Amino acid sequence: MVRRIGVLTGGGDCAGLNSAIKWVTKTATDPNLAYHSGQQLEVYGVREGWRGLIEVAPSDTDSMKKWITRLDELSVRTWDRQGGTILGSSRTNPFNPKIDKGGQCVENIKSLGLDALVAIGGEDTLSVAYRLYHDLGQKVVGIPKTIDRDLSGTDYTLGYDTALNVITEEVDRLRTTAGSHNRLFVVEVMGRHAGWLALEGGQAAGAHVILIPEYAFDVEKVAALLDKRRQAGVRYDIVVISEGAKIKGQEEVYLSDKVDSFGHKVLGGIGETLSKRLEELTGFETRHVVLSHIQRGGNPSARDRLMGRYFGIAAVDLILEEDFGRMVAYRDGQFTSVSLKQAIERLSLVEVGKHYDPDRYNGRRSSLLPFSRRGER
Repeated sequence: MVRRIGVLTGGGDCAGLNSAIKWVTKTATDPNLAYHSGQQLEVYGVREGWRGLIEVAPSDTDSMKKWITRLDELSVRTWDRQGGTILGSSRTNPFNPKIDKGGQCVENIKSLGLDALVAIGGEDTLSVAYRLYHDLGQKVVGIPKTIDRDLSGTDYTLGYDTALNVITEEVDRLRTTAGSHNRLFVVEVMGRHAGWLALEGGQAAGAHVILIPEYAFDVEKVAALLDKRRQAGVRYDIVVISEGAKIKGQEEVYLSDKVDSFGHKVLGGIGETLSKRLEELTGFETRHVVLSHIQRGGNPSARDRLMGRYFGIAAVDLILEEDFGRMVAYRDGQFTSVSLKQAIERLSLVEVGKHYDPDRYNGRRSSLLPFSRRGER
C-alpha cells in the first residue's frame, strides 16, 4: 500500500509546475482521502529533479535537508501562483553512460521509503521515469510539462499557455518600435523540433511570416513576401521563427557544440542569421530579438494554474489505483492517461498542410473546408 509519495520536476522550468506540485500534495494529504480510503499519505519533494535522487544520502541529516523536503497543505498553500519550480530542476540524466546512476536512484528511492514517485517533465525527464518503471520496476507516474507542447498522447503540456502569452506580449511591444522606425523585426522563440510556439504565438501576435522546424524555408521567398508588403504600403513587419527552424539545404544553428546529459546541443542563432540575410536582400533596417528564457518565466496564466491543478489531482488518482508507468494527459477535452512509452516514443509536431501554409509561411486560413476549395493559392 502506498504510504509515501515523492515528487520532482526535471528539465527546463516553466509556469504551472508549482501548481502541479501543490495539487499532488493537497490531494494526497487530504484528510477526507485518509478517512474514505484508509490510506494516510505523506508527500516529499525531491530538489533539483533526478539530481536530487542521485545526490541524496538518506542516512545523512544534512544531505536530507539539502535534497528532500516534506510537503503538506500549508507549506504549498501559495505555490500555484508562482512561476518556475520551487523544488528546483536540473537536466541530470541518471542513465547517462558517463555517470550510470539509475541503480543509485532506485537504492535511494527505497532508502527514503518512497512507495511511488511523480515525475513532472518533458520528453527527457519522462524517458528517465519510463526506464525506472520498465527496466527497474519502480512505481512511477508522470505529469506532462514542456513549453514546446511536443509530447505525444496529450493535447496540453504545462507551461505552454503562459509561454504563448509572453510571446504575444513581447511582440506587441516590439511592434511599437518597429512601426516608429520602419523596421523589420525577426523574433526567435523556443521550439527545438516542434513549431507550436512559433506558429500559435506568431498568429496571436499578428506576425506576417512564421517559420517552423517542420518546414525548411527559402530565405529569398521570405524576402519576397516582405517586399510585397512594403510595396503595399506597410511600414514594418514581424517575422517569428523557431530556434530549430532550418534554411533549405542547411542544418540547425547552434550556440555551441556542448551537449547536455541527454545529448542535446544548445540551439540558437537562426534569428540573427536570418535577420542579416533579409537586410541584405530587402534593404530594410532589420533587428533580431531572442526571447529565450523569457518564455519560461513569470507568473503562470490562469490556464496553467488550472491545468497544474487537474494534472496533480489525476496523478494521485493513478497512484491510488496503482496504475503505474503512465502519464496523465488531456485529450479531446477529457482528462485521461497514456503509457509513459506512448508519451515519449514520438514527438507531437505541427502537421504541415493541416496547420501550416507553406506558401504564405504562416498559419492556414482554412478550418472547415479543404484547402483546394478556398482558392488560397
